[in-house]
Amino acid sequence: MRFLDEAVITVQSGNGGRGCVSFRRERFIPKGGPDGGDGGNGGSVYLRADAGAFTLADFITRRQFKARNGLPGEGGNRTGRNGEDVVVRVPPGTVVLDGETGELLADLVRDGQQIRVAAGGRGGKGNKHFATATNRAPRVAQPGLPGERRTLRLSLKHLAQVGLIGLPNAGKSTLLARLTTAQPRIGDYPFTTLTPNLGVITYEDGMSLTVADIPGLIEGASRGRGLGHRFLKHIERTEILLHLIDMTAPPGEGGLMDDYLSIETELADYNPGLLEKEQIVLLNKMDAHRPGVHRSVETMRSVLDENGVQSLPVSALTGEGIEELRALLREKITGTTDDG
Repeated sequence: MRFLDEAVITVQSGNGGRGCVSFRRERFIPKGGPDGGDGGNGGSVYLRADAGAFTLADFITRRQFKARNGLPGEGGNRTGRNGEDVVVRVPPGTVVLDGETGELLADLVRDGQQIRVAAGGRGGKGNKHFATATNRAPRVAQPGLPGERRTLRLSLKHLAQVGLIGLPNAGKSTLLARLTTAQPRIGDYPFTTLTPNLGVITYEDGMSLTVADIPGLIEGASRGRGLGHRFLKHIERTEILLHLIDMTAPPGEGGLMDDYLSIETELADYNPGLLEKEQIVLLNKMDAHRPGVHRSVETMRSVLDENGVQSLPVSALTGEGIEELRALLREKITGTTDDG
């Protein structure tokens, strides 16, 4: 399935049906007496979060949604049928914005949560409503009110407790595959991850955590460079960030912590609130790390510790440190351990 996390759609609710002008044909009742029924209400358009939807890909081919009009009233005081509502399914985590004003209309985060985005027009009243003592045979009825037409902008922000961040080729996809049931594409080239991947960590007691792997960030990502800037929004809802650093990569001009600081800068430029999230720095690729050749694990851990950042040496490839990481995530997010 193609990944899509932004979409623009148009919704149109139904028009109300017109009221009816009709008269009973009975003896001793002037003109038969008014018995025109009301028009039916037009259908409304709703957006509903559905856990069975994962992206906004359905809106690639269909971008317009229209509810049915209400039917006109009939004689014999018969009300016209209401128009059918239209319910548009979106993934949980979808933010709904007015396409013209940018106003936030809803943040649909729970399965089944919904919002009416276009109200159906009310049906017009039949002539029975307009009879008076001086006008007992009114020949007037109301037209139905028109429906609403709106343009909406949809933006998906994944609902994950854990977000994976880091430079391209830091090992995020490999870690996601090792930690969870996800099967992301993995390769040794820049921007292996072209779209966010989701995985689920499942524990023996049935408890689970959702993890989002965000495409690798590069310097300037928050200003639109590379791929990661499009997907930074997907970590806004996370509770904790796993920041991967490739311990076999040569340090940048800024020294040992250059990788770490460059990603922190991009997070701050995009949304300073991201820096307030708890982080665990994973010193990855320990299977290929060679003391004296690659960066010093001890020095990096010491610097991170001085800055109040927890770190853990791991190897996503071989599984070193992964069980400890799984237990640590559970404890930090739920406050419990595997032992309860």
